Amino acid sequence: MESCGLRRLQEKNGAYLTREEHWFHQTLDHFSPTSHSRFKQRFYEVLDYYQAPNGPIFLIIGGESELDGIYHSYVSVLAKRFGAALVSLEHRYYGKSSPFKILSTENLRFLSSKQALFDLAVFHKYYQEHLHGKYNMSEYESPWFVIGSSYAGALSAWFHLKFPHLTCGSLASSASILATYNFIEYDQQVGESAGAECKAVLQEITTLVDRKLEEEGQQVKNLFGAAKINNNVDFLYLLADAAAAAFQYGFPDDLCSPLVDAKTNGKDLLRVYATYVKDYYLRRYSSIELYDRQHFRNTTPGEISAVRLWSFQICTEFGNFQVAPKFDAIRSPKIDLRYHLDLCKDIFGEGISPNLNMTNIYYGGTNIAGSKIIFTNGSQDPWRHASKQTSTKDLPSYLIKCHNCGHGIDITGCPESASKAKGGAMEQCTTAVQQVRQHIIDHIGLWLSQCSVSHYDFLKRGG
Repeated sequence: MESCGLRRLQEKNGAYLTREEHWFHQTLDHFSPTSHSRFKQRFYEVLDYYQAPNGPIFLIIGGESELDGIYHSYVSVLAKRFGAALVSLEHRYYGKSSPFKILSTENLRFLSSKQALFDLAVFHKYYQEHLHGKYNMSEYESPWFVIGSSYAGALSAWFHLKFPHLTCGSLASSASILATYNFIEYDQQVGESAGAECKAVLQEITTLVDRKLEEEGQQVKNLFGAAKINNNVDFLYLLADAAAAAFQYGFPDDLCSPLVDAKTNGKDLLRVYATYVKDYYLRRYSSIELYDRQHFRNTTPGEISAVRLWSFQICTEFGNFQVAPKFDAIRSPKIDLRYHLDLCKDIFGEGISPNLNMTNIYYGGTNIAGSKIIFTNGSQDPWRHASKQTSTKDLPSYLIKCHNCGHGIDITGCPESASKAKGGAMEQCTTAVQQVRQHIIDHIGLWLSQCSVSHYDFLKRGG
């Protein structure tokens, strides 16, 4: 559940610019010519930096979690630099933007990236008219630029791909644009980022846990504070996620240093790893509920309903199932494709499975077409293998290379852990991030300058 961890990091790294809620009425089904049902969708705005009427509008796309404000990040620095209005739309179904009071499988039929993209297009028109009234600038169409990270980064890329006439460009940070069934590259990147010593310890721990689960399963789960998780493979997935998060979010030393020390000094590896999982990963970045499938089945909207919603999108559109490679895996071999597909059916019923071919045909996967989309990825982030990593003039891609460079680092900045790491890790991280941020500034500046008023003539004609 990478989105939950990222959101906690965002909240930790900066205060909110606003938490004042705004609402508008959104179309429920954009693809039905006969249904006109609507629901209330939440959004936020920050106009502190806006230089009306010529300033651009930066649309921060909401992703696979509740959106409870616009937080201070590098996006706000960009807004100040370009005199932009900041507006952020919560993704349909998540947070307070749910069309239904019961999140049954039937009621989730309108939850998809395609519907979400049309939400953004409808909101674009609504918010432009909102600014027209607020600033009396009906003769001017603002240049828009879209920004997102992780799944929202993919939406950012896809929105500019599908609606290039509505935006001047896109920043797609850690954007997972490729849908795949066996995402073995995720586990392989964990091993590469861990380094030889830490990787070997993690593999030894996996072997120990696999064996002990057969002999004394409940005692092992108790050790990790996971007594509530009934399914053994769900428990193994928790342990795999806890290790991967250290590299995905840029705190590798908090995981590897105690494990390598334990191995060197003959300490109990399971107890040391259990301490990390309980006292660090679960306390700071996740929760046991996110690995207990009974919560996936909960159809009542609430604090952890995002886990059900995102699981539905994974099980219908995206896949990207983090499975164990056949050779040299970190995670247990029991975490295979069958496990994931059975989990989808267990949560949502028979007949639910991802149509990944259609997703990749519709969006292009890593062969995405279009132009004026910036792709950024952290070198240690396992998700970068689902993003576009080859760079072209029209679709520039940047890999931010450093020891602590993880998911969405260009937006969130260097993690706290970099300041505690040895060997000048913070300086290395800061330099790497600043270099890519300068490229981002250059691209945005150029693309905004190329967005002439004629670019929006069709809008003025009511197109």
